[in-house]
Amino acid sequence: MEIIRLADAPPDRLKRILTRSGAEVFDPGRQVHVRAIIDDVARRGDEAIAEYTQQYDGVAVPPDRLRVDRDEVARAHDAVDDGLRTALATSIERTRRHSEWLRPPTLTLDEHEPGITAGIKWTPVEGVGVYVPSGKGAFPSTFITMVTPAVVAGVEEIAVVLPPRRDGSTDPAVLVAAELLGVSQIFRCNGVAGIAGLAFGTATLPRVRLLGGPGNPYVTAAQIAVQAFGVRLLSVLGPTESMILADDSADPDRLALDLLNEAEHGKDSAAILLTPSEALVAAAGERLPRYLAQLPDWRRGFAEAALSDYGGAVIAPSMEDAVAFVNMYAPEHLQIATRDPFAMLAQIRNAGEILLGQHTPFSAANYAIGVPAALPTSGFARVGSGISVLSFLKATSVAHLDARGLAAVRPVIERLGRYEEFPAHVLAVTARGDSE
Repeated sequence: MEIIRLADAPPDRLKRILTRSGAEVFDPGRQVHVRAIIDDVARRGDEAIAEYTQQYDGVAVPPDRLRVDRDEVARAHDAVDDGLRTALATSIERTRRHSEWLRPPTLTLDEHEPGITAGIKWTPVEGVGVYVPSGKGAFPSTFITMVTPAVVAGVEEIAVVLPPRRDGSTDPAVLVAAELLGVSQIFRCNGVAGIAGLAFGTATLPRVRLLGGPGNPYVTAAQIAVQAFGVRLLSVLGPTESMILADDSADPDRLALDLLNEAEHGKDSAAILLTPSEALVAAAGERLPRYLAQLPDWRRGFAEAALSDYGGAVIAPSMEDAVAFVNMYAPEHLQIATRDPFAMLAQIRNAGEILLGQHTPFSAANYAIGVPAALPTSGFARVGSGISVLSFLKATSVAHLDARGLAAVRPVIERLGRYEEFPAHVLAVTARGDSE
């Protein structure tokens, strides 16, 4: 684990930590690359999607097999044991419960002044496209955290894209979770090409106006690019990143375990221990090798990279400096491992999620609590939120005036309408006659 002292960190090293994988997402060469694929899919549709799946995923999936059929879903149930099926169902239920708790009333109206009633109406978007990664493993949890809120919101059409496995099949746990949620439109294909297919629509993939899902820098770059064609992005969900804000009361064994939690995702991930305590960094660093040794080689390689390239231990001059760094970094996942994490919570402005205390590991939020786990990365937690039921709802303002209300607003309309030189605006109230 690399150690960076915030007070004297080289500017280039600090910049790399702050920009992390966002530098790859917004790399001009990568943007040109994904735009060429997007343009090709726009021209050739399913044929292009199949070719890119063969080229980049190494799997031959002809156009007529892009959509997962019912027979494969049935086989998926045989491949998933009872324990995993129960875990999937429990995760869905907790995510559903949290989403239902968060979902606002369909209509809220209040009389703000006599005769002036205003409010808001929430309606679900008609359709959404969801990307579920599979290149670095299986991610039914991503499917659950993305799709369950959409179901609770009432989205009518949910289309899911995920890359195929090496044998051409799709992750059976994702298919079982999809059936538990009543989602039937599952498409196996390359991520960048599939996102383009959802943005434009093809003979097989539906066109959607809202899409998103966590992925590698190419997938994230593609999601950003298709916004130019009338698609709204749910959030920027790039390679994962985590930060632990700790003081000298933290348990170094748990720090080491929780650092590895997100670090094992990939070489483009970031895992950071942030603390004013030199002794704590040393203690956690002593324990890391023991836990690293328990990971398979490929995951261990991912974790070591995430702790030395975009991540590591950052030693701040003080806890105040550490909190300032949290808010500047705006981590996707943040755990507060201090004496009083609830008191520290008030000081955190920018984070995708905040987990309080060392009884709340990142994996608990990823899998089992039910809170959103698809969260903004690359600093976008400064301006965005995790994917929740609110992500799939749109707000429409509603207003009503009676005669008293119209009389109350008329002077404002007249003065502003004349100042802005919109006579029809003024006429709309003056020509109505006196209010009764």
